[in-house]
Amino acid sequence: MKVRSVKLREAHGAIGGRASFCSVLWDQQANHLVTASSSDIAICIHDPLSPSLSPKILRHHRDGVTALALSPNSTCLASGSIDRSVKLYKFPGGEFERNITRFTLPIRSLAFNKSGSMVAAAGDDEGIKLINTFDGTITRVLKGHKGSVTGLAFDPNGEYLASMDSTGTVILWELQSGKIIHNLKGITPDTGLDISAVNVLCWSPDGETLAVPGLKNDVVMYDRDTAEKLFSLRGDHLQPICFLCWSPNGKYIATSGLDRQVLIWDVDRKQDIDRQKFEERVCCMAWKPTGNALAVVDVMGKYGIWDNVIPSSMKSPSEDIPVKYKSNGVLLFDEEDPENSASGSFSDIGENSNEELEPPSRKRLRKQSLSEENLIEEIELHPKVDSLKKRNRSSKENLDSGNMGFRGTMVTSKAKMQEAFQPGSIPVQPGKRRFLCYNMLGCITSVEHDGYSHIEIDFHDTGSTPRVPSMTDHFGFTMAALSEHGSVFANPCKGEKNMSTLMYRPFSSWANNSEWSMRFEGEEVKVVALGAAWVAAVTSFNYLRIFSESGLQKHVFSLDGPVLTASGFIEKLAVVTHASDCLSSNDQMLEFIVFNIPQGTRLLQGRLPISPGSSLNWFGFSEEGQLCSYDSKGVLRSYTSQFGGRWVPLFSASKEKSNENYWVTGLNASKLFCVVCKKPDHFPQVMPKPVLTPLSLSFPLASSDLGSETHENEFMMNNLHLFEIQRRMEEMASVGLDTTSLDDDAFNLEAAQDKCILRLIASCCNSDKLVRATELVKLLTLEKSMRGAIKLVTALKLPNLAERFSSILEERLLDEAKKAMETNIKENCVAPIKADAHSGIKAPTRSETLNAVTTMSSPKLSSPSFIRKEKTQEGGKAGINRTAMVNESMKGKQTGNETSDKMGKVGDIRQVEQTHPSYDPSTKSSDKNGLNKSDTSLGQSNRPSNPFLKSTIK
Repeated sequence: MKVRSVKLREAHGAIGGRASFCSVLWDQQANHLVTASSSDIAICIHDPLSPSLSPKILRHHRDGVTALALSPNSTCLASGSIDRSVKLYKFPGGEFERNITRFTLPIRSLAFNKSGSMVAAAGDDEGIKLINTFDGTITRVLKGHKGSVTGLAFDPNGEYLASMDSTGTVILWELQSGKIIHNLKGITPDTGLDISAVNVLCWSPDGETLAVPGLKNDVVMYDRDTAEKLFSLRGDHLQPICFLCWSPNGKYIATSGLDRQVLIWDVDRKQDIDRQKFEERVCCMAWKPTGNALAVVDVMGKYGIWDNVIPSSMKSPSEDIPVKYKSNGVLLFDEEDPENSASGSFSDIGENSNEELEPPSRKRLRKQSLSEENLIEEIELHPKVDSLKKRNRSSKENLDSGNMGFRGTMVTSKAKMQEAFQPGSIPVQPGKRRFLCYNMLGCITSVEHDGYSHIEIDFHDTGSTPRVPSMTDHFGFTMAALSEHGSVFANPCKGEKNMSTLMYRPFSSWANNSEWSMRFEGEEVKVVALGAAWVAAVTSFNYLRIFSESGLQKHVFSLDGPVLTASGFIEKLAVVTHASDCLSSNDQMLEFIVFNIPQGTRLLQGRLPISPGSSLNWFGFSEEGQLCSYDSKGVLRSYTSQFGGRWVPLFSASKEKSNENYWVTGLNASKLFCVVCKKPDHFPQVMPKPVLTPLSLSFPLASSDLGSETHENEFMMNNLHLFEIQRRMEEMASVGLDTTSLDDDAFNLEAAQDKCILRLIASCCNSDKLVRATELVKLLTLEKSMRGAIKLVTALKLPNLAERFSSILEERLLDEAKKAMETNIKENCVAPIKADAHSGIKAPTRSETLNAVTTMSSPKLSSPSFIRKEKTQEGGKAGINRTAMVNESMKGKQTGNETSDKMGKVGDIRQVEQTHPSYDPSTKSSDKNGLNKSDTSLGQSNRPSNPFLKSTIK
């Protein structure tokens, strides 16, 4: 057999000439090659087409890199190190994302599951951590090894995790339960303390066979379900095998031994077909996903590519790859394959296919009970095929014929429903403090100590809130909710009875034993919420359970889908559920529903929008009671009843600093309150206590041709708040409640809005947007503001626009006067009209209509108006003289007869002005109005509903 030479080039220098364990891997499209060494802190990303170019270097570890893993869609790179940390990077860019876990001893092995949603990490600690790559939470810790764990491999079918340690033990774990299915002791060589030679294991691409190094310098194949030895590959290795890997199509396998040889095997023929001798031991290899090549790296940090590994007369290693393991970089499965199932992570149990939920014994039984017809067909078609291939093909045919029942549908990368979460809590961090709840009122902190948790409750305002003593947590609570009156806690199912506990703890009570708890057997509490005199819990059965503050079970009913989160505010309870599975675009389909708990009614229901491809990070109410959400793309939305009920984006983190993440705790009408976390961290540290940072709310507006985005944002924000205030006033008025406080807020907002509109008008004039300025002036509420707009455009030397503004003011006054007269005519309240009723009512002239407004009661406006509470002024503040105000707008247009008519009504006008505010128009008051400044009244009463009379309120 001809021996060919593979040229190696140095990627990582060996310290002192000592052997180190080095890693190498390809990305899915074979565009990049990644290498690392346990004697080098650097990770190198090479361009295999241009090996002379300098590689991209990632230096984030403080010690040598001992393990690498790349997600199936090649978008996420994980690295483990002697510094005991596991880090994630974006790939191929190499941007550091975050630390996802730390161990107490060096890490030796990493592996992604088939969806990339979970990474398994292990090392000298002997335990295996399963970590959610989305938020860094530790899903489970698997313990069973007695030595350093040197090899990890997820079953491609998503059912099992295989692990191997330095003592030669192989363990198969069932992903659904986390239990050990098979424990095979002493079946591989004992590597002892040599860190450059690690035991590894590898699943075949079809997931049916597990290959491990044998004790006789061979490779031993084991069945995936029964763990029975199927066959072995034994050839010319003179020392134990230290690394092995399957070709992409599963037809070949490459093995590297301590004898510095690399052998290529034809698995079907069970014989080696090529070999290569190296100067140093090859410690890691990776088949090229496309083409016919094998990347190798030796213990001295030199790497190279062995081209044309398989002779041209044989099938290429990348030809006829099993369909369900093809990947285009986004999809992990072929769209036509009916076998695909969901991720094998523990957090995905609710999404796994039916097969994954079955115990292994049942699957083995089903596997053996193939139909006779299928067996006969197999024998006739392939009479000489060995039993392993026959079993695989029979299983495939059973799938096609439907004998195995329905399976999970096609799943895309990260296309899974988000797990339930508690707003304001952070993931479990063993041995560290964590927030069970953090809101605008205070926080609940938990820390493990001597097997138990110690819980503390702290309020932000220590002066007006009670001091709550700490407590010892014997239940292992993982979530909590906090209100002014008490706190509620819950934990996941645990113990032999699979019990979940809900506990409520009031802060004050007349009774000694006011604390209460509820237990649910086999039913797990997912989310809790608190309100005024009620407690809510949503469980894994999709039950919403309502309790009174004293512990009385009041309501239990089913929700429409799996819960995601929930939040309470006084009488309201808002719950978010999954409306359906994720879309093919990876978008979550969420639905929200809001209840009034005391009344037992549903207030709102609809779809909850989030950014495409994102997940929900926070959900709750603002201090004013507005429902809000915040997603992982950094977009805050608030629910408004405008347009029949819509979600309005009020904040986008993309417009803030790019190196910061925001952990939301609450908000009010103008500010979002959050804890700023430096990337890649998504959650704050508990100690020292984090500081809340207020961020201004703003609409994601387009770049304006006015260059006044700040004023435009203020304009839209004021409109939104005015609308919500008006709606609340209407609701309160309908049930007979006093709206005085809201009326003050509305008036202040109206005044602020007018100032904002005037600034926008100035910007429009400066930008020559006169049509837009005309539209804006029609939105002014106060007459004083409209006159200010006229003065503004006059000063800007726009006489045509000033004339148009004056015309709009005149039309507004005329329109309001007519409406006032119509109202009084209908109510038959005007004495002069009654007196002339016998002679008929003639239509009022334009002048009479304008003058009549001075004697009418406050007319009803077409624009929103608010009733202001009565205020009095004692002093020299003069109000508006209504006769002067109206006559001034009509100055120069009235006849002498009209003036004499007004003179005759002075007494009546003064009588009206005693119940209306008045204003001294100074020198602008004409003598022909028949009034003198000394005759005006200084009193003020109820705020008029006419917007032009609001200017009288200072």
